[in-house]
Amino acid sequence: MEINLKNKNAIVCGSTQGIGEASAIELAKLGANITLIARNESRLLNVLNELDTTQGQTHSFIAIDFRDSNKLREEVNLLTSDYHILVNNTGGPASGAITEAAPESFEDAFRMHLINNQILVQKVVVGMKKQGYGRIVNIISTSVKAPIPGLGVSNTIRAAVANWAKTLSVELGPYGITVNNILPGFTDTNRLKTLIAKKAEIQGLTINEITQQMQSQVPAGRFGKAIEVASAVAFLCTPSASYINGINLPVDGGRTKSL
Repeated sequence: MEINLKNKNAIVCGSTQGIGEASAIELAKLGANITLIARNESRLLNVLNELDTTQGQTHSFIAIDFRDSNKLREEVNLLTSDYHILVNNTGGPASGAITEAAPESFEDAFRMHLINNQILVQKVVVGMKKQGYGRIVNIISTSVKAPIPGLGVSNTIRAAVANWAKTLSVELGPYGITVNNILPGFTDTNRLKTLIAKKAEIQGLTINEITQQMQSQVPAGRFGKAIEVASAVAFLCTPSASYINGINLPVDGGRTKSL
C-alpha cells in the first residue's frame, strides 16, 4: 500500500486543535509539508513545533480568522507553492433550534464553510491539475446523512458543503483529483464539550448524564478520538486512495443508522 506523502504539500485548516491539528500531525508523519491555517498565532506556533521533520519536511502557517473571507483570499493568494492536498476544516456553527436561528447566522456559516472552501479550492486546483495529483478532504458531519437535533444551522450548511464537494468530485476526477467528505461522529473535542454543556443546561441535567446519554447512542460505546478521524483523513490523501472519489465517509463508531 502506497501511503508515502514525501514532497507533497498540504494545507490544513482549523489546525490548532481537535481534528484539524491531528490531521496535520498525521500528514506530516507521512512526509508531507504542511501549511497550517487558523486564527490563533501562538497556538499555530505550538502545533508547528509538533510536526514531524525527520523526512526533510518544511512547515509554515497563516494566521487568519475565517470570518474574514476577503482577508483569507488575500493571504492564500500570496502562497507560492503548488499544493497537492487541501483539508477543509472549520469550527461548526452554534447550536440551537432552526426556528430560533437568525437569518444572519446562515449567512455567516455559509461564508465560513462553503465560501472559504471555494476560495481555497480555486487557489490549489490549478497546481493539482498541472501535477495530476490532488486530494481535497472536507471535514463535515454525520448530519449530511441524518440531521442532528439542536444543530439547525449546522445541519443546513453541512449539507450544502457535501453537495458542493460531490459536484467538485465529478468536475475534477478526470485530472487525478479526488474530493471526499469525512463525517465525524461524537468526537472528543472542545466543540463536543461545548455542545454537551449547552445540552446539559437546556435539559437541566449534569454533563456526566448527557455524556452517558450520547455515548449510549454509539455502538462502540464511547466517543471517538481526533486521531481516529485524522487517520481516515490521512489515508484519503495518499496515492492508495486514488480511486475513492465523491464519498461521504462516517467515522462515528457506527452511530449513523443509514448506510
